[in-house]
Amino acid sequence: MDMWWKVGLVLVMCSGLTSSEAREGHRDLSPRSMMLRVPVETLDFGFVPSVVYETHAYYEPGPIGVLFHTVHAFLYVVQPNPFPKDLIVKMVQQNMGGIKGNDYKKPQNVVLLLQAIYYELGFIVLTALGVIFVLFVPIVGLCFCVCRCCENCGGEMHQRQKKNGDCLRGFYMATLITTSVFLAVGVMVAYAANQNITNQIKSTRRFVSTNIRDLKSFANYTPAQIDYLSAQYTTAKNKVLSDLDNIGTLLGGQIHNQLEREVVPALDNALRMTTAMRESKEALESVTTSLEILQEGTGRLQDSLQSERASLSNTLNDPACSNGDVTHTCNSIRGTLSQLALSANFHGLPEVEAPLANLDAVLKTDLSNIVQKGYSSFNDTPRLVREQTKEIVSEVKGLLDKSGGEIIGFTKMFPLEPALENFTKFLTESQKNIEAYYPQIDQLDFYRWIGCVVICCMVVLVLAFNFLGLLCGSCGYDKNATPTTRGCLSNTGGNLLMASVGFSFIFSWVLMGVVVTSFVVGGNIEKLVCEPLANRQIFKIIDTPYMVHPAKKNFLPGMLFQDPNIDLTVGSMYRDCYENNGLYSALQLETKFNFNKFLNATVYNPELTKIFNSVNVDLKGMFLLEQEGKNHLVDFANTGIGDIDYQAYLTEVNKGVTVVDLLSYANELEAQADQLPRGALENALKGHASSIRQIHKEQVVPMEQAMKFVKARGTLSQSIKLLQKTSRELPIKVTNVLNAIEAVEYLIANNASHVVKQETDKFIKNIMGYFSQYTEWVKHSLEMEVAQCKPISNIIDSLEIVACSFIVDSVNTFWFGLGGCCLLLIPSIIMSVKLAKFYRRMDTEDVFDDYPSYDTMRWYPRASAPPRQPDW
Repeated sequence: MDMWWKVGLVLVMCSGLTSSEAREGHRDLSPRSMMLRVPVETLDFGFVPSVVYETHAYYEPGPIGVLFHTVHAFLYVVQPNPFPKDLIVKMVQQNMGGIKGNDYKKPQNVVLLLQAIYYELGFIVLTALGVIFVLFVPIVGLCFCVCRCCENCGGEMHQRQKKNGDCLRGFYMATLITTSVFLAVGVMVAYAANQNITNQIKSTRRFVSTNIRDLKSFANYTPAQIDYLSAQYTTAKNKVLSDLDNIGTLLGGQIHNQLEREVVPALDNALRMTTAMRESKEALESVTTSLEILQEGTGRLQDSLQSERASLSNTLNDPACSNGDVTHTCNSIRGTLSQLALSANFHGLPEVEAPLANLDAVLKTDLSNIVQKGYSSFNDTPRLVREQTKEIVSEVKGLLDKSGGEIIGFTKMFPLEPALENFTKFLTESQKNIEAYYPQIDQLDFYRWIGCVVICCMVVLVLAFNFLGLLCGSCGYDKNATPTTRGCLSNTGGNLLMASVGFSFIFSWVLMGVVVTSFVVGGNIEKLVCEPLANRQIFKIIDTPYMVHPAKKNFLPGMLFQDPNIDLTVGSMYRDCYENNGLYSALQLETKFNFNKFLNATVYNPELTKIFNSVNVDLKGMFLLEQEGKNHLVDFANTGIGDIDYQAYLTEVNKGVTVVDLLSYANELEAQADQLPRGALENALKGHASSIRQIHKEQVVPMEQAMKFVKARGTLSQSIKLLQKTSRELPIKVTNVLNAIEAVEYLIANNASHVVKQETDKFIKNIMGYFSQYTEWVKHSLEMEVAQCKPISNIIDSLEIVACSFIVDSVNTFWFGLGGCCLLLIPSIIMSVKLAKFYRRMDTEDVFDDYPSYDTMRWYPRASAPPRQPDW
């Protein structure tokens, strides 16, 4: 018990835990509700330094295991009842103070006694039979000896002749051989069990050394594991510090992303207005340029057409046009003179110089630059957040350093080094003390081995006489010899068999006494200790409330922590240690030494919560669009481009250059001239046709080409349509842009606090999530990886292997083999007595005579044969 107390004390100290409720009670654990279960990034805390224990608490008996299983099966036949857990508990609890006076007569004790007798009935019956054997065999042997001395019980040296004598002799010999063979098997079983104990005692030393080395490794690695847990706080702290250093990018970026959905579209619309301004200016400049070109061209064309029309009119006034058929042609041509005129009038279109001048004045201020300033101001949110949280970050860093120091200081505040040194010395001294007993153990085992060998030799002596008797009797037997003339070798065989009988009576009761004693002890230990220890039923008895002490519900926590109300049992501790869990979990140390509570109180302290709750980001100083930019948009809407008559421009542009196609007109004129008689008039008309073609080629075609070029570029028609569309939508667009900008600025100035609070809470939850990961990892490591208590379960398993598999199984196998020999000695005695009669030389024999008056039995000296009758 003293050793267990020291081991338990050191193991608890190695776990770096202490009762610190008074220190932790004032701390607020509410920040734990702020933890984010799934942080943004999973932290890698590495692997806790692990230790590989040497002890493998497993035993495979090998070939002798068949004998062990046979003995177990025999014991199950003797005792088939299940483990009497309830009976043992009741007996212990009701008689915890001892039986006094007539307490055994109480009904409850009588009932318990009857139940115990019923459970032990098989052992009681066999023990009674064994005691009877021990008592009666010496008496029977003595009586048998006296009876033979009186020449009774086969002691008479006379053998009656029987017709089936050879068959009887063969039967007795075969039975004795079979019995002797089984006796030899029983002796070998007993000797194998005896030798197995000696062999396994040497293996016990291996268990002792490996278990002690495992305990040393346990003690040596535990502080390093505790230091590793506390050191990994730096991993969480560094990640938190990294996020705090990048709070502008992380928190400011998230705030930026949330507001971006409202801010960026408004700024994009404002930026598109600058594009609309440039496009409107380009369209107005294109209209102005195109209009100047067309006005100049139509002026020259107008003059040419008027001159040609006047010249053609003069030609038609020629007297030749008044002659007969020619008059009709001339009149027809004269009727088309009005077609030689311009179709489009570009000189009457309204001027666009004033709107263009206003637009030029507006564009002198770069609106895109103003909008870009808004983008820059909005994109500067991370820097704004970083600047406003600079002091908070520094305070948090200080608190984290303080918490890290507290954690490390907590694990260093106990004298682990001296405790571990003392524990290691204790283990070393214990190992030396145990090893000092090895010679004595070997000597005692040698004496035990000699004693068992002597016991086996008793049976071997009987076997030796049996086999020698059988050998001598069989070899010296002559079936032609009469009982009185048997040879010396045959007689010796018979005497050896009788010696076997004598030694059987001498040794059998002694052997049975050894068998009964070892059977009662070994069998009950197997059924009441080893089997329940193997299936862990014995832990249920130990863990029964108030079993060990009437005032202590659970004895293990009462012994370790002086608190028997803790729900800690030997069975649960063994299961956790067998699975190689941590001692913190196996001993439920959180009930007394709650390291997780201290860690939570240290990491999630109120000061840190207060600092995080004070995080506030103010975006009121952010301006997306300066007043100059807003005025610029208003000026753009008031440039006057909406007052231009764009429909008049489109009407003129869609007209042709001339009323009629001059080329067609010239061809028609030439065709009419060909109908006239040849002469000056015909030639004059053809000359006018040629002039019209020349006008078409030199003036109309270039203008038409110019018009086609303008239309291909979309410079005139599309520019007019663009201006028309822009002027129609301009007031609404400008109003919408200004309203959107003002709405976003109002959102940032007044309602952005909700977004800031939301994103700040997420950021804080992420930060606390790193600590959550650390505390959860520490909790898991304490329960599963730190101070893995496999050596404790190995010690229990090793004790089970040594006590049950090495010793009890071997002892039970020893009495099993020896008990079989004791039982087989009975038929061996009977067969040996019967068979000795056929081998020993008799003093008298039966003589048969054909004459009725002849005396059939005569006495002759032992060494002589009776005389032969003449008629034989």
